[in-house]
Amino acid sequence: MNLVIMRHGEAGWHTLDQERALTERGRLATAEVAHRLAESVFRPSLIWCSPLVRAHQTAAIVSGILNCPVQEKPFLTPDDDPGLSLDALIQEPPKKLMIVSHMPLVGALSTLLVDGHRHGIPFMTSQAVVLDMPIAGPGCADLREQFLP
Repeated sequence: MNLVIMRHGEAGWHTLDQERALTERGRLATAEVAHRLAESVFRPSLIWCSPLVRAHQTAAIVSGILNCPVQEKPFLTPDDDPGLSLDALIQEPPKKLMIVSHMPLVGALSTLLVDGHRHGIPFMTSQAVVLDMPIAGPGCADLREQFLP
């Protein structure tokens, strides 16, 4: 399974964190990364995204460029346990999936899948990494590529 993990694009300020929307810079950086993904062998066929506005907007931009469906998943918010994402990957292992979410979840999920721990790595906004996972499990993935805005 190829798994692309992407942090949402740059977002502006809002009094409610869940209502923060992408800035113009965030939209452009997201589109740039999506175009490079579209030209790669790692092009996903399905996107799972967080229900928060900025992740939803990021997923919509990527979906429009890649022409693939988006499914909102409630376990992809910033402070969710990455183990919930792993459980979902084990139960529904799509072959070419992209997850669009937030820090610290994207960092923690990446290290859980690659190194087997949840310490996390930093992600820039609009950054995407590609993991190759023969099976879904802690420490079972290899980092194959990264796409920076």
